Amino acid sequence: MNTNHTDSTSLAGRIDWITVIVPFVLILFLCVSFVLAPEQSGQLLSSIRSLFGDTLGLCYLIIGLGVFLLSLYLAFSRYGTIRLGKPDEKPKYSDFAWSSMMFTSGLAADILFYSFCEWILYANDPHIAELGSMQIWSSTYPIFHWGPIPWSFYLVLAVSFGFMLHVRGCHKQKYSEACRALLGNRVDGICGKLIDLLALFALLAGTATTFALATPLMAQVFSELTGIPDSRWVTIGILVVTCIVYTYALVHGMKGISRLSASCIYLFFALLAYVLLFGGETRYILETGFSAIGNLAQNFFSLATFTDPLRTTSFPQNWTIFYWAYWMVWCVASPFFIGSISRGRTVRQTILGGYGFSLGGTFLSFLILGNYSLGLQVSGKLDVMGLYAAAGDLYATITAVVQTLPLAPLILILLVAAMIAFYATSFDSIALVASSYTYRQISGDEDPHRLVKMFWAVMLILLPIALVFSQNSMTNLQSVSIIAAFPVALVILLIIASFLKDARQYLKENIT
Repeated sequence: MNTNHTDSTSLAGRIDWITVIVPFVLILFLCVSFVLAPEQSGQLLSSIRSLFGDTLGLCYLIIGLGVFLLSLYLAFSRYGTIRLGKPDEKPKYSDFAWSSMMFTSGLAADILFYSFCEWILYANDPHIAELGSMQIWSSTYPIFHWGPIPWSFYLVLAVSFGFMLHVRGCHKQKYSEACRALLGNRVDGICGKLIDLLALFALLAGTATTFALATPLMAQVFSELTGIPDSRWVTIGILVVTCIVYTYALVHGMKGISRLSASCIYLFFALLAYVLLFGGETRYILETGFSAIGNLAQNFFSLATFTDPLRTTSFPQNWTIFYWAYWMVWCVASPFFIGSISRGRTVRQTILGGYGFSLGGTFLSFLILGNYSLGLQVSGKLDVMGLYAAAGDLYATITAVVQTLPLAPLILILLVAAMIAFYATSFDSIALVASSYTYRQISGDEDPHRLVKMFWAVMLILLPIALVFSQNSMTNLQSVSIIAAFPVALVILLIIASFLKDARQYLKENIT
């Protein structure tokens, strides 16, 4: 069903204005605070972040490992037989279209960015020295931090939302609605409203945070190619171009999003294939990657449960807990989108297929791009660590790494094109989910009104543009994301418990 012909009066009546206005007012208040009182705001947020990340950090680790183990249980138990749709329904999208949209709906641009440089952040960490060789551990930790546990957040919630939308036929696409089986009618009152406001606030904070990571890299590459000095206006220009791309795809509905996702995958694998085959480090990349996967498999549970109780290095507090929290904040949008496009697939197919495609793309990115730059370091072709230590600039370091490749200018263009496409597809899914979220009621098959989608497409880009003018605010907003992840984690547990209760009842009713 398409509601693009709905008149403005009835459209305004269908919008849940509280969930639209309140989060924006709160985000605006934070931005003004960061700009007018950056030091005081930063100190306050740092204290709160320390409470959640350090004092309560164990909770993040327990939730992460628990959700991963639950995902395996759901896939291989009787829950795995539940089809997200009618019992005999076929998948709505082909495997390629489904996997492309799933991979690009999340943190794909961040994955591409961190693939080049994450090992650099770990290489000199005292914890790596405690474990042993930089060669093996600095290539293992990136695929751990972007591997099965963070993706399990997406996949478990995706089947929860998919069950809600396609099996129960829910007409409210909200976080609170996913808790109805557990909380009952309380989700229609203030309890549900608080859950929904928290979810949208986390979505907005996470959106601005992720743009902070890679947009400066695209701006620097653009300046390198054109000779135009890097400035905030270049960054804003890139943000605007990204907004135009994803708005165009968004207003054309799922067909536009699907085509853009497919384009992303082609650009992404073209980049990976070029680096692997023509970068001159093929043997090193393959052998180091093979060793890293084996090392991760052998030490997975020790990495997932390491807490550093004596705080000798605070490695899990600085990194592992940060990443789990960062993915939790993004759990508001991406799993909803993955659940909506998984119609016709079983819980088992969604989880195992999700792991296969998502981990495949993620691991290939880190093992090829990361081990290429690591290979330059250990072979002495480029002092990558020295460049980073001298300038403290990951963006300049990544640019220097790419410039060691044959036809470097063309590869820089390919890199920027892939990142813009990845950002565009990620924000397509976010804007689509946010559009549906702001309706009082909307079915799983209904397309939000074009005006609503355009509103969110523009609003999601305004905050990152505003933050370009205040670098301190960017760091502070990252702290806001980490802080927001703690209550979001509690809601995630409510949604999972509600799904298990509802799905258990469904199996009783339909399987004798």
